[in-house]
Amino acid sequence: MTTLKGTAVLVAGGAGFVGANLITRLLSLDAKVRATVHAKDPVILDERIEYIRCDLTRMEDCQEVVAGIDKVFMCAANTSGAAVMRSTPLVHVTPNLLMNSQILEAAYFAKVKKFIWISSSAAYPPTGDRPVTEDELLDGDPYEAYFAVGWMKRYTEVLCRMYSEKLADPMTTVVLRPSNMYGPYDDFDPRTSHMVSALIKKVVERNDPLEVWGTGDDIRDLIYVDDFIDAMIMAAEKIDSYLPLNIAVGKGYSVKQVLQAMLDADGFTSAEVVFNSPHPSTNPVRLVDTSLAAQVL
Repeated sequence: MTTLKGTAVLVAGGAGFVGANLITRLLSLDAKVRATVHAKDPVILDERIEYIRCDLTRMEDCQEVVAGIDKVFMCAANTSGAAVMRSTPLVHVTPNLLMNSQILEAAYFAKVKKFIWISSSAAYPPTGDRPVTEDELLDGDPYEAYFAVGWMKRYTEVLCRMYSEKLADPMTTVVLRPSNMYGPYDDFDPRTSHMVSALIKKVVERNDPLEVWGTGDDIRDLIYVDDFIDAMIMAAEKIDSYLPLNIAVGKGYSVKQVLQAMLDADGFTSAEVVFNSPHPSTNPVRLVDTSLAAQVL
């Protein structure tokens, strides 16, 4: 039986992709769910959810939402795709650092028992076509296109470690580094979406020609959001000390392979695919080693 039954849980970022899917799972486990929303309206409508509209860059709002909470799942973040990362990288830095640092501090002083935070495999340095392990995070700068977001993630991981290991009265923090996620409630806005949702939209809308940014040869490990939620729940139940974990499938596919699977699934056999290599691309190969998570979770 899950230890989350009856637990007071905060899902920060309850209207987002991960947050909405997490709320659904937590309700099925009979947790007491509070969730924050900001610009977007709630996606999951259920009378058991206590929604609070707030701005997590404000400390007073952070203090309000963590009051009386046992476990915090920090899913709130400013996120976007490769184009925004290159053109305006600071949108990934300033608001996220404010939110992360302030909600960590508010949770600590509210005596939250456990804080679960989502990092990213984009924080790793390039390792060629070799899967990267958790202890290689600081073995060099992140890939150039991820420099800003990568260092923002690294800095927040250091904060998580501080709260978990460097204070006289520590707060357990759990750091998960997922690979590329996809699934229900994903972001399908072409200005901010990631690779999978962007391609799904183009396939479903029968774009002709169907333009793909980059060469199509980039390799990614794609994880379905429900599988990542499994990891979040298990980590919240099983991990009691600071321990960053890679969460992924452990197998890479090229963008071309991913697109072909979509075209086959949707029956779009007449698609004229055009690869636009000058458009923003990112790390050619991004693979992570999942053996530690398999062992611990």
